Amino acid sequence: MTIGSLKPPKHKKVRKSDRLDGKVPLLPTKQEEHGGCEEFDGASFTGAVFNLSTTIVGAGIMALPATMKALGLVLGIAMIIFMAFLAEASIELLLRFSRAAKATSYGGVMGEAFGKCGKICLQICILVNNIGVLIVYMIIIGDVLSGTTSSGIHHAGVLEGWFGVHWWNGRGFVLLVTTLVVFAPLACLKRIDSLKITSGISVGLAVVFLVITVGITLIKLINGSISMPRLLPNVTDLTSFLNIFTVVPVLVTAYICHYNVHSIDNELEDNTQIKGVVRSSLALCATVYVMISLFGFLLFGDATLDDVLANFDADLGIPYGSVLNDVVRVSYVGHLMLVFPIVFYPLRLNLDGLLFPSAMPLVLDNLRFALITVGLVTLIFFGAIFIPSIWVAFQFTGATAAVCIGFIFPAAITVRDRHGIATNKDKILCIIMIVLALFSNLVAIYSDAYALFKNVSPRE
Repeated sequence: MTIGSLKPPKHKKVRKSDRLDGKVPLLPTKQEEHGGCEEFDGASFTGAVFNLSTTIVGAGIMALPATMKALGLVLGIAMIIFMAFLAEASIELLLRFSRAAKATSYGGVMGEAFGKCGKICLQICILVNNIGVLIVYMIIIGDVLSGTTSSGIHHAGVLEGWFGVHWWNGRGFVLLVTTLVVFAPLACLKRIDSLKITSGISVGLAVVFLVITVGITLIKLINGSISMPRLLPNVTDLTSFLNIFTVVPVLVTAYICHYNVHSIDNELEDNTQIKGVVRSSLALCATVYVMISLFGFLLFGDATLDDVLANFDADLGIPYGSVLNDVVRVSYVGHLMLVFPIVFYPLRLNLDGLLFPSAMPLVLDNLRFALITVGLVTLIFFGAIFIPSIWVAFQFTGATAAVCIGFIFPAAITVRDRHGIATNKDKILCIIMIVLALFSNLVAIYSDAYALFKNVSPRE
């Protein structure tokens, strides 16, 4: 189906009541319409693909090889591809109902379908999901650059390995410098299209990580030092069967980009291209996911850790292995640094909408923009400093807020069908989507909680 334009007419005045209903874009189409001096003619297709792809490919990629360990190669690859198609279907439904509601934001279409409570639920889920994801990014950056200690074993960071242990390469100082030098300047940009160059670099760094991992794996395959991996999950009883579902939150989180789709669409030079942007981004990311999952699991086998980056602090058994280890880790840290502002952008907009629903657009109020930006960056920084463990929390986030944003809310909007445009096929798909999401994630929460209290890994 064709997705219609989500943009309001160029010269239509923004009314306060429209802002309350979420029926105007969170950023003006052109700044001069609101008294600014910089003209913005619209984002390009390529820039939009880079921004959406950067939204999708985040820290979740590090956990995907571990999903192969739990599911086996055949089921693991099938699930990655299946989730890509499911994500595309949910985004298509979300945009189709946005057109019918004349809403230009996710909050707008949720508010139109379920009223103020629906919009607030979405905003809270985005806050929980994005704050959790950004804290995960910061913790990984700190672990990789400054090192981490787990179960009494210290894993040296890249900076420790290069320069030894000093106060200036300690975790707190490294994260502070990263926040002030990288995160703060990029977080101050008011248009998501302004991040298209950093997004392109970010995608390139993820490809560097992928290429090196594939290269190392191929060398070890030629040397005969890699054994045949498991093709199917190892299911011996009910508990091992239920443990398979613990990977669902990781797969859900891997494709969550719905909160940025409207922002990217609103800035497109030709927003009839949004369907192609979504499909191109999902196809690119699914390809990257399949390859890193396949080759990461081939490389480390049953020794694959929940965070595959942690596997790159050991001897790879090939020439220049230590150099390749450092390149892999540094390239992905660079990727996460440049992903940060893309995920931060909708976080700031939704917090502003939750706290100041009747205020002027955030882009026009510099003081409010600065206070919210500084407050959120500070919260994320201290969260990364004081939260000791990330992966169980990451799974809980994926099983709650992320699954709501990506699947339950778009399906609920379709089933609600305020405008009578949903087909029977759409409604059946959405009911199946909701049931599968609720069942699999309840099982995942139970399994993770059981593992947490028993102090064992749910994928062991």
